[in-house]
Amino acid sequence: MLISKMAAEGGGKEMNEIKTQFTTREGVYKLLTHSEYSRPNRVPFNSQGSNPVKVSFVNVNDQSGNGDRICFNVGRELYFYIYKGVRKAADLSKPIDKRIYKGTQPTCHDFNHLTATAESVSLLVGFSAGQVQLIDPIKKETSKLFNEERLIDKSRVTCVKWVPGSESLFLVSHASGNMYLYNVEHTCGTTAPHYQLLKQGENYSVHTCKSKSTRNPLLKWTVGEGALNEFSFSPDGKFLACVSQDGFLRVFNFDAVELHGTMKSYFGGLLCVCWSPDGKYIVAGGEDDLVTVWSFLDCRVIARGHGHKSWVSVVAFDHYTTSVEESDPVEFSGSDEDFQDQMIHFGRDRANSTQSRLSKRNSTDSRPVSVTYRFGSVGQDTQLCLWDLTEDILFPHLPLSRTRTHTNVMNATSPPAGATIITNTSSNTANGNNSGANTPGINSLSSTLPRSNSLPHSTSTTTTANNTNKAGSGGGIGTGIMDSAIATGVSKFATLSLHDRKDRHHEKDHKRNHSMGHISSKSSDKLNLLTKTKTDPAKTLGTVLCPRMEDVPLLEPLICKKIAHERLTVLIFLEDCLVTACQEGFICTWARPGKVGLLSSQNQASSPSGTVV
Repeated sequence: MLISKMAAEGGGKEMNEIKTQFTTREGVYKLLTHSEYSRPNRVPFNSQGSNPVKVSFVNVNDQSGNGDRICFNVGRELYFYIYKGVRKAADLSKPIDKRIYKGTQPTCHDFNHLTATAESVSLLVGFSAGQVQLIDPIKKETSKLFNEERLIDKSRVTCVKWVPGSESLFLVSHASGNMYLYNVEHTCGTTAPHYQLLKQGENYSVHTCKSKSTRNPLLKWTVGEGALNEFSFSPDGKFLACVSQDGFLRVFNFDAVELHGTMKSYFGGLLCVCWSPDGKYIVAGGEDDLVTVWSFLDCRVIARGHGHKSWVSVVAFDHYTTSVEESDPVEFSGSDEDFQDQMIHFGRDRANSTQSRLSKRNSTDSRPVSVTYRFGSVGQDTQLCLWDLTEDILFPHLPLSRTRTHTNVMNATSPPAGATIITNTSSNTANGNNSGANTPGINSLSSTLPRSNSLPHSTSTTTTANNTNKAGSGGGIGTGIMDSAIATGVSKFATLSLHDRKDRHHEKDHKRNHSMGHISSKSSDKLNLLTKTKTDPAKTLGTVLCPRMEDVPLLEPLICKKIAHERLTVLIFLEDCLVTACQEGFICTWARPGKVGLLSSQNQASSPSGTVV
């Protein structure tokens, strides 16, 4: 249907209309209808009973200067195209590769950026029946199929990612709650694997595969209750954040196989997770309709954001808009234009500069530096929200050189529908023992840092939690684990450690308000013998694990716009644009301010006026 200009601007009558542009302090973002990717027939996909549409990008560094490639799944189909972004209109008639699967559906995928060339790319694809396929969509080859006979896990693959820095290791999570480490060079065996306990801690255990010869999976992780919905590696690849249907965020030291910290939703599962560019903050979203910002160093919730009206399906940081400014601690005075000119820059150089300056900020406290983190979220309410995380939220009592912000700190005395999230502080962090060794270039901040001038200070925020697994504690523990891993065939990747989860009840048995159980201290080769005790959710509310709504700042979104007819499943920030996708199978490109002319000038004469569905 055609979209009116009025709808684009947003108004009372048009609240339910699809928006084609939105404005932030840096300018206007515009939907590029000519850059929409979908199935070649452009017909909306009947999404009933299908898996979420997902999108993966890779750059193959070809000589033409147009090296971006896009992969997306719609129902039983998988497509691989040249991605032209804001430069040229999409040509859906010429996919590089297209695959249609029978009896199963693609659920997720990930490119290996280390090995990608113009002639070959390695793409992992997870499926609803539990298999993982390694394909090369340029050569149109299928290299290997893992868990082919479903002897390792029979449940849906929820997330698959290459291990950072590795050309052959990858991690796979399942709806069963298990997570497995694979090596593409190894086979899976013809019989069901047998496991031996390698490491066990509070509500998690790690097992190696018992076999005479090295085979997949190398490691199996068992964590918490319910499905493991998503995981994400920290920017340096040393830590792993996992979100589960039991409502917990769990962050592990990937090398030492140790629990660093936890957070829990007020109710329902957590569905998505991402890291800030410097690895200092984690944002999670889920079935409580909130986005929650968690401090990696302090292991506590520092803010919550309320803007969505339904489950949050994706969260992502915008590396290109996150800004860092060195300055004297004086009040900024000047026009809005001056402020925008100083704060907002785009492009890869800007992103690289931001990364290095964030590191500089972390290592020097003598010179005040103002930082603003931009992140976004999309949800089943079909809305896109953008958020700014500013210094007045991060460090409420420090002098600021920039006090203007679009982020409101609200003393919410009455929680919105479906709101509240939670942290768990590891005791060595609260005691100041979580040194920069765990996060290179980042200095620890005291966990007793005051919350905000306007908000009550909860005594629970400085309470030390009783995590039995302390990040960075005891080099001997981590060394022993990796020595054991070496013996089972992980020797060449001794600096990488990995994760998996526990055989749980099935998805249908999940109950809201499940909380973290405790693994029995007795070792057992049988995962089903691991005992758990459940924590009463009512007793965690108001503690470090679950601060009340009034105990932390409540963020309001910079923008909150309805941009699709069906639930949103993708949000990716690129240099010139941001990319969203909905369950109807439409992948949309939104040009950043100042970038829209690149496409419109090239297509104005040759392309007909488009419509938005």
